[in-house]
Amino acid sequence: MNMISLEKLMQTPVCMMTGEQLAMLLSNLKLLMGDTTENKTETAPPKHLVYGIRGIADTFGCSIPTANRIKKSGVIDDAISQTGRKIVVDVDKALALAKEKKKQLGM
Repeated sequence: MNMISLEKLMQTPVCMMTGEQLAMLLSNLKLLMGDTTENKTETAPPKHLVYGIRGIADTFGCSIPTANRIKKSGVIDDAISQTGRKIVVDVDKALALAKEKKKQLGM
């Protein structure tokens, strides 16, 4: 087999390559693209966020006044981020905190 540089092989049309050349190109594709997926850390899944009292009400399937009481009770405080009037709630964390509180109460 003739030794062809990867750069030259990249410039060769696929229809003109032998099977061996194509296999070599595919096996070195990560190297050519500079992709180091082995060194990357896994990212956390995206959080499911809702906004405002309406978001809390939708999450728990309750009315706006009940959502206000849930927020004021402090049960889901760790899931809430509030700046001024803007309220952002991490849904998964809020549901987990509410479930934990329910277990503590023996319900």
